[in-house]
Amino acid sequence: MTNLPEGRPRSATSGDLLSHVLAQIRLTGDHVYPRDVAQAEQLDLDAGTAYVVVVAEGVLHLDGDDEGPVVIDAGDLVLLPRGPGELRLVASEARAAAVVCRFWFDPHSLRGMISTMPQRIHIRRAEGAEWLDGIVRFLMAEAGDAKPGATLMISRIIDLIVIRTLRAWVHQGHTSGWLGGLSDARIARALKAIHEKPMQRWSIVALADVAGMSRSSFCERFTTLVGRSPLRYQNEWRLSLARDMLIRRDARVGEVGLRIGYESEAAFSRAYKALFGHSPRAESALLSGTGLDN
Repeated sequence: MTNLPEGRPRSATSGDLLSHVLAQIRLTGDHVYPRDVAQAEQLDLDAGTAYVVVVAEGVLHLDGDDEGPVVIDAGDLVLLPRGPGELRLVASEARAAAVVCRFWFDPHSLRGMISTMPQRIHIRRAEGAEWLDGIVRFLMAEAGDAKPGATLMISRIIDLIVIRTLRAWVHQGHTSGWLGGLSDARIARALKAIHEKPMQRWSIVALADVAGMSRSSFCERFTTLVGRSPLRYQNEWRLSLARDMLIRRDARVGEVGLRIGYESEAAFSRAYKALFGHSPRAESALLSGTGLDN
């Protein structure tokens, strides 16, 4: 097969590489709240939970970053995709106010992509005001409204903020991790080829030709930016497509394995379990409620 399998994500469109990737990175937002931060106080954030923080008033200083203290001014946004870790947001000079959005990524969503995201992404007001102000107002209106559907609305709006933040970060060009791969024109061509034809038996030479680079330079650049070797990235992408098919129950386990290019169900199951921690049959059983063990 040289085309996307029939069970490809419905939101993935042929020409939009960022959408291809983000369609497989699922998240759930569960809480939005305004927070006053007194002078010298640290914004209280739970470890291991992802956050979007928008400074509404005053200034927060982000400490613990490898690049040194970062000033988060009023109207700025900071995304912490892997939680605060050693980072601290402190109102060093005077009182500040912030809007805090708490969320978490689906643990089975392209884990390598999440782990190689920057520790923090900072969008300044000048770079995001045209979209951020309106989204935050809408989000706070939903957070203060107990009408039916508010919980889902909040989660979807946080999803939108995260996607818009990542897109802005890519377009600014000072990215790292796999986002850097999208902003590098040569590596992006190879990524686009993998996403458009995930079942093709790509070789390093063929992908390097698509990128217009030598084999060695391509491998080094791709791995540095994306956090995975080209062929490992392709395999994880194919397995993520398989998981999406299983979630939507498009086909039986063996058929899904064949669709994404595995010659046997056993080989597909081994690869699937190595990436996601459980077999595709266990995934299918969990979805159907039968509780089958790995």
